[in-house]
Amino acid sequence: GRNTDGEESSGINAEYGDAQLKRTKQTQVAAEKRGLGGVGHAPICIVLLPAYAGVDITQTAQLLKEQGEAQPAGNNSFYLLSNKLKKRFQIVCPSDGLLDQLDAAKCADLLVIVWDASFQVDPLLRTCLFSQGLPPVQHLVMQLEHKISDKDFTVQKKRFLDTLIVNNFNTSNTKVHHMREISDFNNLLWGLVNFKHHSLGFLRERAYLISSSVELQETSEDKGTLIVRGYLRGQGLDPEQLVHIPGHGHFRIQKIVTSYDPFYDSNSAGQVYEAQTLTSLEMECEVDDMDAEQTWPTEDDLVEAEQAKKQAKRVPKGTSAYQAVWMLSDDEDDSGMEESGDEESESDEELVEEEDESDCYKDSDNYDVNFDAEVEAEELRKFREACEDEQFPDEMDTPTDQPARVRFQKYRGLKSFRTSAWDPMENLPRDYARISQIRNFRNVRKSLIRQATAEKTLGAGTHVDIYLSDVPLSIKSSSSSCLTLYALLPHEQRLSVQHLAQSRHPLSDQVVKGKEQLLAQVGFRRYVIRPVFSQHTKSNKHKMERFMPAAGGNFVASYYAPISLSDSPGLLFKLEQDGSVTLLSTGSLLSCDPDRVVCKRVMLSGHPYKIHKRSAVVRYLFHNREDIAYFRPVQVRTKHGRRGHIKEALGTHGHCKVTFDKPIQQSDTVMLPLYKRIFPKWHFQYF
Repeated sequence: GRNTDGEESSGINAEYGDAQLKRTKQTQVAAEKRGLGGVGHAPICIVLLPAYAGVDITQTAQLLKEQGEAQPAGNNSFYLLSNKLKKRFQIVCPSDGLLDQLDAAKCADLLVIVWDASFQVDPLLRTCLFSQGLPPVQHLVMQLEHKISDKDFTVQKKRFLDTLIVNNFNTSNTKVHHMREISDFNNLLWGLVNFKHHSLGFLRERAYLISSSVELQETSEDKGTLIVRGYLRGQGLDPEQLVHIPGHGHFRIQKIVTSYDPFYDSNSAGQVYEAQTLTSLEMECEVDDMDAEQTWPTEDDLVEAEQAKKQAKRVPKGTSAYQAVWMLSDDEDDSGMEESGDEESESDEELVEEEDESDCYKDSDNYDVNFDAEVEAEELRKFREACEDEQFPDEMDTPTDQPARVRFQKYRGLKSFRTSAWDPMENLPRDYARISQIRNFRNVRKSLIRQATAEKTLGAGTHVDIYLSDVPLSIKSSSSSCLTLYALLPHEQRLSVQHLAQSRHPLSDQVVKGKEQLLAQVGFRRYVIRPVFSQHTKSNKHKMERFMPAAGGNFVASYYAPISLSDSPGLLFKLEQDGSVTLLSTGSLLSCDPDRVVCKRVMLSGHPYKIHKRSAVVRYLFHNREDIAYFRPVQVRTKHGRRGHIKEALGTHGHCKVTFDKPIQQSDTVMLPLYKRIFPKWHFQYF
């Protein structure tokens, strides 16, 4: 018989190995949870966030201070030591600004949303929190001023649970603390400390620090040395790494000095770590004007050119060599000529100045106080253009004041927008010489993140003073509640072309034209950009959208920005005149790829004049014979799906004879699609 002793033994060993790995993992998770907030670890960062602007968190913070030994830790922040729990906390109370609240929520170990008895919540804040990612969340309901019976309290708890469900908060594992008496705060920390710890994805691969004190030493008229003190969180930190300060940019570390822990004595305080090599701060590449010069052709280039000459192609009599390049061969002509559903839009000729809506007042007597007629006229113009673009996408009348071959000399015809080839390295703008590109981005990204999570000079949980050199003195006026530093991975200071996959916010109804000035928040960085919108498709070419799609529409925003190696959420805001922001869309980082081809489409329209079977005389498509001869190789199509080719010109006023694959109707419209690659507007500024 068959001997199965070896198979049974291997199965038992495999089962035993899996159980051992499971026990090891459980031990590691338990040790990490016990050490959170203890000796050798950073304090638990708890961010108190009001559910809406009417909630005052000052009283909540003051009552929390009384639950242990409190020490100040910067603006709107304090340390708290609980001797009963043997845990340390850093309580952060951000200011009322939306962006400041989002910044604080990013780096929180625990987010505590403070509610009042009305159970109201700011829908904009809620949407932004969900979009950028949520750390562990607990809810604190302040009902100290509303004395109710136990029966009514049960009803209130049920009503609050319904509120959480309506607002899409997770209710399965979320803790809710109802503060009916001041004595309820005595056991609050016991509830806050028990949570399943996890951080946002873009923070797992890097070190970050929430400042407890900041000092600026002036070294020149406009720059100085910034000393930031706090606990390292996330991964470890090397002195050679660059760090990013939101709203101010990236800086080089001059040195790192370990400092005394505010709660525990440490023997390692006073150790100095300096960078052995200096990392470049340059964001742009040096432009070499001679880099684009043509080199002498190689033997392979000559052989390839000879083979291209030998390929014969049947063309109509009298066709020039340039026109023959664009002609389709007979087998290609019969294989079906589809115009893909991925089409193009938007024009890159105009530079649209930032336009903001005027303020809206409920008081009808003062409604026109800040009314701006010019802004209103511009908004009306954009609204009409958006409506026209929705009804007649990309359609354009052939100009009569100049030849079409001159007006559209940068455009080309494509047999199929989806399958036709387009070289991404062709006719690049000068701005592309200033940016960087990572070839084989996915593999390089994995390698760099693996290096970032390796052991560093200083581990997480160390209390340090970080000295940053050449920091502008304008950082004094920063309105942030507490300064936060983020370590950059290699090459993340370099500019490239960034693409955000976005979905329009349902409550946003503003008309936003391409290349308008917007505010982008990607991960821990925020900057002012002028993006180009395009369709989100899997093709190698993507149709440009002239306007940001309506509510619920999906699109991709492309712009110049620093490389980001982490998977990061992305939000787009519009800057208003009063300094506030309006949420436009939410999504995530798609890629950092300058080779993504975004094309603009122009549809020249004409009308059938005479029809005979499959042939038709078309007018208004062109206005002279030379334009007809120039665009003759380009395939035309109609709105009803017929496809055809221009055969010859009739007369001298732009009439032409067109043959279609099937008969067309008199009410149909003949379209000639032309395409041109467009690039983002060079505009980048940290916000």
